[in-house]
Amino acid sequence: MSDLRTNDLRQTVEDGDVAFGVIEGVYSPMMVELVGEMGFDFVWMDLEHAGPSPWDGQRLEDLLRAADAVGTELLVRLPTHEPALVRKALDAGVRNVFIPRVETAEEARKAIEAARFEYDGAPGKRGLASPRASRWGGAGEAYTETEDEEVMLGVTIETAAGVDNIDDIVSVPELGFVFIGPNDLSVSYGHPGEADHPDVQEAVESVRTAALANDVVVGGLTSGMDDVHEKVDAGYQLLNVGSTVGAVRKNLGDWFEQYENGT
Repeated sequence: MSDLRTNDLRQTVEDGDVAFGVIEGVYSPMMVELVGEMGFDFVWMDLEHAGPSPWDGQRLEDLLRAADAVGTELLVRLPTHEPALVRKALDAGVRNVFIPRVETAEEARKAIEAARFEYDGAPGKRGLASPRASRWGGAGEAYTETEDEEVMLGVTIETAAGVDNIDDIVSVPELGFVFIGPNDLSVSYGHPGEADHPDVQEAVESVRTAALANDVVVGGLTSGMDDVHEKVDAGYQLLNVGSTVGAVRKNLGDWFEQYENGT
């Protein structure tokens, strides 16, 4: 086995291709393995709204081993941009991290700086130790250089303040991607649950165009195959296409109703 880690998800988007993934809401290594076997590029682990503690490095390691076994990547959303938490996730072996509710360029910069040994022509703020990410110290001298080349850190824009500051945010060096959150934007703009509201859609478009103008990868949610094709045509490169919990509900949610109706 090579001592150097590679990040297929980062390579996919840097090549200009589109990466597709699924939210795994059970936080199970078995489900990660199953989703990866289906050919998806990433498995989204949302540690903001649910799931295990983001500080539980051992739990992350188990999920990562499942992803490694089938050649997929974890895309881990942390609950905060706290630098210590970013470093903790990366040392466990996460290669792709994104931060929720980013509203300023400084918040984005601090998170990215925590993920780098060298950053923007100066020393970064990632700690140097011998964790799983370094193959327990076996990666050798190339570890720091490889990590800075392979780790991808993005932000979620899901508040009006984030939209207002989007030009500054997408100008932050080494920003990996911008993920647009229309559901939370609907709350921030005073239209909770109305992701299709004109104010929300205007905000989504502002973020999308600003990111693409700065060569920053755009990510988003999808609702059906037509929406997938529309977003690909609009320049999105990171697309969530469903969830494991949603798949169970879709297939079994009305089972008793069908049984009682004899259908």
